[in-house]
Amino acid sequence: MAIDYAGARPVRVRRRGERAAAAGSLARRLDWLLLGGVAALVGYGLWAIGGITQADVARDENYYLIRQAIFAALGALLLVAAVVVDPRTYRAHRRVVFGGLVGMLALVLLAGELTRGSRRWIDLGFFQFQPSEFGKLLFVLVLAGFLADRGRRVTEWSTVLAAVGLGLLPIFLVFVQPDFGTSLVYGAALAAVLFVSGARWLHLGTLAAVAALVAVALLWALPAAGVDVLKPYQTARLTAFTDPDADPSGSTYNVNQSIVAVGAGGLRGRGVANATQTNLDYLPEHATDFVFASVAEQRGFLGASSLLLLYLLVLWRGIRIVSIAPDGYTTFVAGGIVVALLFQIFVNVGMTMGIAPITGIPLPFVSVGGSSMISNLIAMGVLLAIAARGREAARR
Repeated sequence: MAIDYAGARPVRVRRRGERAAAAGSLARRLDWLLLGGVAALVGYGLWAIGGITQADVARDENYYLIRQAIFAALGALLLVAAVVVDPRTYRAHRRVVFGGLVGMLALVLLAGELTRGSRRWIDLGFFQFQPSEFGKLLFVLVLAGFLADRGRRVTEWSTVLAAVGLGLLPIFLVFVQPDFGTSLVYGAALAAVLFVSGARWLHLGTLAAVAALVAVALLWALPAAGVDVLKPYQTARLTAFTDPDADPSGSTYNVNQSIVAVGAGGLRGRGVANATQTNLDYLPEHATDFVFASVAEQRGFLGASSLLLLYLLVLWRGIRIVSIAPDGYTTFVAGGIVVALLFQIFVNVGMTMGIAPITGIPLPFVSVGGSSMISNLIAMGVLLAIAARGREAARR
């Protein structure tokens, strides 16, 4: 029989009260505008997917909507968990985080499911796990910790090159899956963390010039010499946006159909029933890569503009969090998350209108995909955690 000492009861009650007070204080310090913007984006995405995928599965028009809602609910739980964890914890364990990142990306090359010539997913039966999506956040956490530990030495070439070398390993592992689009997101996050951490303009400009030379070599110089680093379909997709009429039934078919869908929506959209580009599958990948084109066709200029305004709200709050972060590390993390999100939105929306190359980057919070939805919600949780700690530091 357990003996409960009366004197211990006030201690337990006091501790419960302290935990409740801490939780209430954390809730009051949250950026509720950011949280509301993210919730609105998720809700808008579910509403859009409900109409876009209505005709995709026979006798189950809500198949993708239900799956996406489950992923959103799981992501929301992990967002709450990310808010509770102090972001500086990741800095203390950045080597473990880096090992997990590299391990996941290597595992997908060894045990990933081969789909359309790529190994990007690990089949868990109930869930197609895509490590590179979760790696976007881990990548930022690792680089931010690396640069924060070096302080003012970030202005030295040795530190910049060491950071680039650290980032190139996961970028390479994603690139060889092959997933050129996601590797570009990693590259944008690397540039953002270097910029926010205070790297010199000379260093950033030199790295940008080197990146441009590498792009020219991959897309034109090496193929002209008979050395194909990229898959032929990748090269065709990346270069097709420069001449959309070059191969209307082949490499430029997707972008042409996407442009037609965007233009057909008009001001108010065709609605779900009359969106022929989407419903009749003239527009490929209309629930993933080209989901914005389907939104524009069904909901029109007003619906697409509303979605972009929600993104603008989230990005504005994210930039504000960069300015109020409590220390250098969390500032670098917030900057990397915001720029990576902005890059994905810009490239995905741009490629649907023919102003950016087709890279296969999903539209955050809207494109069908559990890994993308969950990882983006976790990233927003980290941003909210940084905002809460920043407000507490300012109050003190």
